[in-house]
Amino acid sequence: MNTINDILNQKADDLFGDDALFDLIPTPAAPDIKKSEIKTAPDLPVNNTEQIKIAIHRVKDQLDGILRLLNGEVIKSNEPTGIVSAQTLETGEKIIEGNFNGEKMIDNDGKEYGVPANYASKSKLVEGDLMKLTITKNGSFIFKQIGPVERRRVTGELIFNADSGQYTAIAEGKTYKVLTASITFFKGNHGDEVVLVVPRNSASAWGAVDNVI
Repeated sequence: MNTINDILNQKADDLFGDDALFDLIPTPAAPDIKKSEIKTAPDLPVNNTEQIKIAIHRVKDQLDGILRLLNGEVIKSNEPTGIVSAQTLETGEKIIEGNFNGEKMIDNDGKEYGVPANYASKSKLVEGDLMKLTITKNGSFIFKQIGPVERRRVTGELIFNADSGQYTAIAEGKTYKVLTASITFFKGNHGDEVVLVVPRNSASAWGAVDNVI
């Protein structure tokens, strides 16, 4: 008869194949995660905080999937191979992954999902962040940031356009779109100094408001 360790490892292989980041049940002699099995992004330092966060989120998502399997749930992939961007659970929940574009989440098929402005503002989501959307059986949308991109802060001036009723911010000679909900929260006004969070390694049309001075 298979041991519990064998059964758990088989469940992990069935779900993740060669992409598992670590053994599910480590032996008493080696309780820590195997460093050789931890994946890091290319050309980035191993001690990079954002990459560590991404790895931790991936491990957590994998463990969640294993627990669902052990509880008798079946995960049906909408993609035969490659990275799974959408999953439908036997319980009726649907899991979708995509990237934040400054205002919405876009999945691999280009479908858009509106992210609540209050959540995006509070979480200071940055254009390019990897997100997970859980659609429950009753139709509720639950968003979660699972892969933040590297960030940097820039300081600029808040501009209000009376014709459109929208705010923008000019920083380092570039105009960034900002969420109105963020400006409202910080009680910002035209001409105020604003601190934005933007992607470190890529251009973006949007900036997340970190503070208004």
